[in-house]
Amino acid sequence: MAPRSADKSTALLIDGTLTDGGGGTFATINPATQDPLGTAADGDATDMDRAVAAARTAFDESDWPRDTSLRVHCLRQLRDALNTEIEMLRAITVAEVGAPITLTYGGQLQIPVDDLEFPARTAEKYSWETDLGVCAPLGIASRRTVVREPYGVVGAITPWNFPHQINLAKIGPAMAAGNTVVLKPAPDTPWCAAELGRIVAEKTDIPPGVLNIVTSSDHRVGAQLASDPRVDLVSFTGSTVTGSAVMTAAAQSVKKVLLELGGKSAFIVLDDADLQTVCAKAAVAVARHAGQGCAFTSRLLVPRDRYRDAVAAAAAAMQEVVVGDPADPTTVCGPVISARQRDRIAGFLRLALDEGGVFACGGGRPAHLPRGFYIEPTVIGGLTNDARVAREEIFGPVLTVLAHDGDAEAVRIANDSPYGLSGTVYGGEVRAGWVASRLRVGTVNVNGGIWYSADMPFGGYKQSGLGREMGLAGFEEYLQTKAIATTVR
Repeated sequence: MAPRSADKSTALLIDGTLTDGGGGTFATINPATQDPLGTAADGDATDMDRAVAAARTAFDESDWPRDTSLRVHCLRQLRDALNTEIEMLRAITVAEVGAPITLTYGGQLQIPVDDLEFPARTAEKYSWETDLGVCAPLGIASRRTVVREPYGVVGAITPWNFPHQINLAKIGPAMAAGNTVVLKPAPDTPWCAAELGRIVAEKTDIPPGVLNIVTSSDHRVGAQLASDPRVDLVSFTGSTVTGSAVMTAAAQSVKKVLLELGGKSAFIVLDDADLQTVCAKAAVAVARHAGQGCAFTSRLLVPRDRYRDAVAAAAAAMQEVVVGDPADPTTVCGPVISARQRDRIAGFLRLALDEGGVFACGGGRPAHLPRGFYIEPTVIGGLTNDARVAREEIFGPVLTVLAHDGDAEAVRIANDSPYGLSGTVYGGEVRAGWVASRLRVGTVNVNGGIWYSADMPFGGYKQSGLGREMGLAGFEEYLQTKAIATTVR
């Protein structure tokens, strides 16, 4: 399995046509080797303007918003087309994202492709109109109907850590609901989105302008989606700082904003849990994909009287994590996405020492990997929840172990965060349920339960975001509500 030939470049998808970028091309890099993979079309402001115009025209002038059967057909057709090229997409994901290949059989690729069935089936069965019957407000007999309609043009801005999952989790329900879409992917992973565009153009009946994809090295090109008045809704996944900027820009035209932002989620171990086993799970969980997951549980909260045992158990498991070539099926922790991200994580590791933390394992670069953007899986002890390392999102394979003095304090510490994306609890069923019910987060794993599924809503509280993706709630985020009253004679 090899990625696409490095002497080729991908294209933009605008108004149903694959096209070059006005900015020429830019390189995409293999984070495991630091070698160039090839180039991608570099869209500029004019390209984005054209993409928005195409999406606007497709929404305003075509039957797409009203033809549910066409939308369902196209989404299923896209799912099937992606599956015909799944091995090519797998190779790109490993090479460009640095994702361990085992993850591409799950949430990095295969699951999100197959999950396109959920928005298709939801649209197929959805009650687009609700008859509220007749009543006579102000003495006028009226039949009242509530209608659900698409918003219009959706601008989707996506990150690099799980590109297929996030791209498809936005465009699937948005298109199923009848919207048209302009997708601006992260510049670190343009091929993942561009190949989606190629497959749409070559293998589906999706009408021109319904889905447009603009890859670009310039973040300002994506920012146009938030400020352009022709865009009705912006769905953004990324950092809280950038999400705030998206909200500010979108406010100028009072457009709806969906935000899936940062996290600093807690993995809570109660005193009746199997400490050794559970702490090992926590360590491996945060090392997957080099810790590059917004919902990963990077704070491990353990009973104070077992703190040393917990740190030792987490460190022992972390040291067994296989770090290396993401194409190797035994690899759990591949590289982080870029030199910039590697250096940012290294800065947090230095800060941990300055704050009084101690590395139980890791803390540097793997000695056997002289090339590539690798960070050793790291366990940090000796800190409290007021340390910056315990409060700020690191987005690397770094686990900070904190002590608690019982269930109530574990809840307090977990909630003492600007974020509220996810959480995990291990302990007796009743007590773990009590803790889970008090966590101010959008998703909770109790004793190993898995919340990730196409029919489950995903999103956060507090500075972790606004709105939901996936599930019926995620589908309905892309719908407006209209009330119609007709005189009964």
